[in-house]
Amino acid sequence: MTKVKFDCLPTMIGTMPQTDAAEACKVVLHYLKDIPAWPQLPKRSFLENMYVQYSEDFPGVVVQDGKIFVDRDKETDKALEQLYSAYLENNIDKYPITEDYAAGLHQFLTYKELSVVAVKGQIVGPVSWGMTVADNSGKAIAYDEVLGDAAAKLLRLRASWMERELRQLSKNTIIFVDEPYLTSLGSSFFALSKEKALSMIREVFSGISGLKGIHCCGNTDWSFILGTGTDILSFDAYNYATSLSLYAQEVKKFIARGGVVAWGIVPNEEESLKKESPASLQDRLEEAIAPFTRQGIDIPFKDLKSQSLLTPSCGMPSLSPEAANTALELLNGLSERMRRK
Repeated sequence: MTKVKFDCLPTMIGTMPQTDAAEACKVVLHYLKDIPAWPQLPKRSFLENMYVQYSEDFPGVVVQDGKIFVDRDKETDKALEQLYSAYLENNIDKYPITEDYAAGLHQFLTYKELSVVAVKGQIVGPVSWGMTVADNSGKAIAYDEVLGDAAAKLLRLRASWMERELRQLSKNTIIFVDEPYLTSLGSSFFALSKEKALSMIREVFSGISGLKGIHCCGNTDWSFILGTGTDILSFDAYNYATSLSLYAQEVKKFIARGGVVAWGIVPNEEESLKKESPASLQDRLEEAIAPFTRQGIDIPFKDLKSQSLLTPSCGMPSLSPEAANTALELLNGLSERMRRK
């Protein structure tokens, strides 16, 4: 794990409300000078929907009329053979993320003269993709032994390709694997075994040589996520701070091995943003951190602070561009207050 001292620096989850890639990158680089992240732009095109964005060339995939599914009637043997061949050869150039699917990424990669601590990218998690994308009979891809495995391998190749491209901007890279579906872990809606979910996530992680993180924007079994081998745990601390505090001992071990917590403490909802200031968010953040520093857990505050990032609670596609700017301005103000402390 890299020895980067994050010290409550700000970054973001990924999605932005803009439709113009250059404008979105301009905002990102203005507010996130130390750890910029390339912007996903789902309002620009359905191809930038998180479940579509990394699906290009998946065997049998169909994207049409605002929907994505896998057509079982298509011939997939050749596509599967090509995918597995590229995987075995680690030929990441066979599966790039093209500009039609990620205009923000390709615009971001043009900024070669950045002076930053790190750069951040993000990719949909294999569990969330496999549980959300279904075939034309309605069966989730994750339940298919062959296609579920293929999904994880495709995402591994795409994560490796993205990381290599981002290394042109900084030697320090962060790739978040976005796994919103893990909020259903252990419920009747989640028939996938924990062992299978863990295997799929670790497959994608194996393609990431820099810092890797998991972002989950709801309540979940945090011990499962901490057990994946992730370097960064990213969560919605604005709404779900208490849920992580129930796993204080696991978090203590995570911090002791050099793990980083990304506190999603700035809300991504306009009405909530209107009520907050850097000072009020600092109070909220310190309240979220307090259970981990109390007697019995005793994580030194300086360690938590050094091994923390600050982010919005989740992506910001539902905000207006003005509100997204407000969220990033609040994030910056909070970061400055915490770094002065």
